[in-house]
Amino acid sequence: MRKLMVTLLLSSLLVFSISAQPMNPAAEKMSDKEVATLAGGCFWCTEAVFKELRGVEKVESGYTGGTVEQPTYEQVSTGTTGHAESIQITFDPKVISFHDLLEVFFVVHDPTTLNRQGADVGTQYRSAIFYHSPEQRKIAEQVIKDFTAKKIYQNPLVTQLEPFTKFYLAEDYHQNYFERNPDKAYCRIVIEPKVLKFRKEFLQKLKKG
Repeated sequence: MRKLMVTLLLSSLLVFSISAQPMNPAAEKMSDKEVATLAGGCFWCTEAVFKELRGVEKVESGYTGGTVEQPTYEQVSTGTTGHAESIQITFDPKVISFHDLLEVFFVVHDPTTLNRQGADVGTQYRSAIFYHSPEQRKIAEQVIKDFTAKKIYQNPLVTQLEPFTKFYLAEDYHQNYFERNPDKAYCRIVIEPKVLKFRKEFLQKLKKG
């Protein structure tokens, strides 16, 4: 009997000791972050913009919204997989809100052209918000309503709201494309003007340095 009581006492102390351990700082830190998945044409352009926002911790280019598992760039480029070129943003909502991200999103691309951004044509270049929660969907609907009411664009917004399913990371050479290829023609002619316009419009939201 005494042996059983000692065993139970030791078990209780062990449980208390485990529960009293501080949470892993890295895990706790990650739990404070949120994720947004947006498609606004070529992901080289959108990635370059969102990386510069305060509160944004990571931006990755990839493919979302299709039916093919582990699609390649070549497959997505055919427009037959259902995927959109998209970016996945990890951000700190205490610094920048999902609402703020969407306001930037609707300014740095044209949300009125169906399945097209400039010379890039196809469903893979559609304007879309892949919401991760009912709250994100609600916020997206409100931002779309606000932009429509303010008549910021002459034509109706065609941005699609789709529930997030899977995000497939694009090939390595697509990541940080503008930063690594500033002298390429597409970067100088297409991406750089968008980045400069963005910096001017959202100067107060940029990271310092």
